[in-house]
Amino acid sequence: MKISTPQYIVLISFISLSAFTACKKTETPVVTPTTPKEVTATRDELTRDSIFLYAKELYYWNTSLPTYEAFKPRSYNSKETELYAITQFSLNPTTGRPYEYVSGSTEPKYSFFDEGTTGTTAALKADVNGTETDYGFSVLYNTETDLRVKYVYPNSPASQQGLSRGCKITAVNTQTNLTYNSSNVTFLNSALFGTNASVTLTFTDLAGVTKTATITRATYTVNPILYTNVYTSGIKKVGYIVFNSYTNNASAAISAAFAGFASQGVTEVILDLRYNGGGYVSTATQIINILGPAAQTGNIMYTSYYNAFLQGLTTAQRKASVLAQQPLTDDAGKLQTFTGGVNGKYATYADLDYSSTSADNIEKFEKSGALNLSRVYFIVTSATASASELTINSLKPVMDVKLIGTTTYGKPVGFFPIKIDKVDMYIPEFETKNQIGIGGYYDGLSVDKTAFEDLTKAWGDESETLLSYALLYAKTGSFVLPAAKTASLSAQSTKMPARLSVAELKLVSESLDQNSFKGMVKEPRRKF
Repeated sequence: MKISTPQYIVLISFISLSAFTACKKTETPVVTPTTPKEVTATRDELTRDSIFLYAKELYYWNTSLPTYEAFKPRSYNSKETELYAITQFSLNPTTGRPYEYVSGSTEPKYSFFDEGTTGTTAALKADVNGTETDYGFSVLYNTETDLRVKYVYPNSPASQQGLSRGCKITAVNTQTNLTYNSSNVTFLNSALFGTNASVTLTFTDLAGVTKTATITRATYTVNPILYTNVYTSGIKKVGYIVFNSYTNNASAAISAAFAGFASQGVTEVILDLRYNGGGYVSTATQIINILGPAAQTGNIMYTSYYNAFLQGLTTAQRKASVLAQQPLTDDAGKLQTFTGGVNGKYATYADLDYSSTSADNIEKFEKSGALNLSRVYFIVTSATASASELTINSLKPVMDVKLIGTTTYGKPVGFFPIKIDKVDMYIPEFETKNQIGIGGYYDGLSVDKTAFEDLTKAWGDESETLLSYALLYAKTGSFVLPAAKTASLSAQSTKMPARLSVAELKLVSESLDQNSFKGMVKEPRRKF
């Protein structure tokens, strides 16, 4: 028997709220749902209903979605296949393909489920929530036959075994043939990001010493600041910081790092985001306020835009909305009493104001720290995404910004979690635009100087290609190299004829960095 719309919404309400209260045991609301007398749907079927119904209201491109009857959520054999189907209806007019299209993939570009233990969830935990249980490093091909360590988290198991950026990997679990091909990429993915308790590596460090080490998986605190230094470039002091993720545990470290720059008289900053896939919007806002000019205080930094349905919610629609089943907690994660809300008991997502004119959706500059910068350089690649792009896009209208590297990932949309039974669903729910209304960079942010990184160099090495271009511009005001230096780089490039293409680097980078979370997480907050 087909369950009518009111009935399955009640069941969705019960499942969502039960899951929520199971996680938040400190305070449980008294809710007595009216359950239909006759139910034939399974728990999985109701979950699939919920996925579609939430997308129908929340998805940024919800107008392209069909009706429940046409879509038939229960016809999909898994929640993953359903989510993928949902994301393929909305076409980007620029490309003629879905906004969430990824060539050769059956996974959406942005949307995913967080199941708390595996897959994308591990990335969310590592790169956003500040702790991880893994080896603590990632690799990338410098050329087709040259596999290098691209970064190592401080205090991770890998760092404790002497691994560092630039080390050349010559064997993984005794396999010595690591030449770039799909088979070897799959092997490396499994060895480095699978479920094995340890991995054995043979590598040559930057001093030319060959070593063998067994790295055992362990839990550690993620420090997203991988390196800092101050350079003298001509008469300028230039600060350099490698920032790997917008975690929620780095506020004090971020403030300290930039305060150190200010104390040394830094007037230009190089923010290296080459592997930074994003994270918390709040962390991005902190960095923007540190880098931005004091004169912008009080002006719009960026605005969040939701779909037309959410922006125009009526009182009746709020009461009927599935969002009424998502409790809006306070900063301590506790329920907020709100008798004036849609359910008359506690605050929910249905009580929020989603209009673009709401103060909740307009972030304004509030200068912090003592830095007074004339220019900011961003080192970027195709792995630079989301909150990283938000940082760049927000600063572009208000100061001199230069991008060095390759075009970024392209994610101007963000999300907050939606609890459905035992999982959290993340789908694009809002788009951000800077103070002059620019957003929509779905194909990425273009660079001022196209260049490719040199994985044979340690962090901070002034001869590393991307860093060297930033320091050159700081000194000369141009990316044009002197003839001798140009010849040197040309000679270097001729020694690496087997460099991967931009498209190959993008695919391999994602495959061999499973703990790189690409997202812009905004936690809805309002005190009721």
